[in-house]
Amino acid sequence: MGRIVVGVDGSDASIKALRWAVRQAELTGDAVEAVNSWEYPATSWASMMPGPPEDFDPQAVATVALNEALEEALGAEGAAAVEKVVVIGNPAQSLVERSKGANLLVVGARGYSGFKATLLGSVSLHVAQHTSCPVTVVRG
Repeated sequence: MGRIVVGVDGSDASIKALRWAVRQAELTGDAVEAVNSWEYPATSWASMMPGPPEDFDPQAVATVALNEALEEALGAEGAAAVEKVVVIGNPAQSLVERSKGANLLVVGARGYSGFKATLLGSVSLHVAQHTSCPVTVVRG
């Protein structure tokens, strides 16, 4: 049994990618690993912008976002069957790292970052160029 890695940021495109990955896993018998990646917001003393509050836990926020996206897309039972991974780091690079040894990496064409007019988002473009396993980009 292999592994299908899917990037899930809660966007409509990532929900479609998740559903596609689950259907593919049903055909192949692979396990599905849903990955959400986060980074600390960029702040500095020179920016004159305050940093996040001390009690802010971005790992917990990302975990809740991933769980909510999985339940929205798959229901409680379907979400329970998916391995959930939340990592700190650049989303594109995190997906490339997590996909090592996977049978397939699945991403949506555009997530929450980037320009609406682009055909591919920065993450999908990066993983398509740098991942060693096959990549499926699910478009709307």
